[in-house]
Amino acid sequence: MNSRNIVNLFISTLVIGGVAAGLAGFVFRWDQFQPLFSSFDIGEIIISFIWMIGVGLIFSVLSQAGFFAYLTVHRFGLGIFKSVSLWNSVQVLLIIFVLFDLVYLRYTNFSSKGDALFPYIAVAIMLLVIGLITAYFKAKQTNKHAFIPALFFMTVITTLEWTPVLRADDISWMYFMFIPLIVCNIYQLLILDKLIRKSKVELEARRAEKAAISKSKGKNKVQKLKEV
Repeated sequence: MNSRNIVNLFISTLVIGGVAAGLAGFVFRWDQFQPLFSSFDIGEIIISFIWMIGVGLIFSVLSQAGFFAYLTVHRFGLGIFKSVSLWNSVQVLLIIFVLFDLVYLRYTNFSSKGDALFPYIAVAIMLLVIGLITAYFKAKQTNKHAFIPALFFMTVITTLEWTPVLRADDISWMYFMFIPLIVCNIYQLLILDKLIRKSKVELEARRAEKAAISKSKGKNKVQKLKEV
């Protein structure tokens, strides 16, 4: 992918993350912002929205760092295991391990005696379902071998990016961070191949242009030699 498309990906993901965080903040932290809407305090609403967009930009950068880190890890994994099927098997085991820990560690650390287990399981199920849907579209967009890597990214990497607020166990902050993270991760995963194809087309066009210019210069030199 050329540098222009990398910059476009970075900026577009920033915008998506910022807007998603701004909207998610009003929804999942409504108890804090409801008085502003009740009093119709436009100034405070705008300031709060801008603040949440700023936080969303941070979440977006975190998402992008995780995405490019995974692209590197994926190449290393293929190089180490020398087999797509073996590397995919390792990724499946890691997906199961991370989803189990997402339930077990949160329940053992944050639940009180008598608390139901289902709310903790529901979070893992939600992440898994979103990951499966995204991986399905990714595989449909490219090929079947992309399904497991896409699912790994959407579950394991998203969980790692999500860890700072998972440790705090604040529900409003959990979903305030989750929405921009998951939206940015889905966007990056599904737009990547389109940008790569676009970069290849642009590269071929540039090569053809250079070849045409070189050919034109060659003709000019021949013409000048004939004139001499």
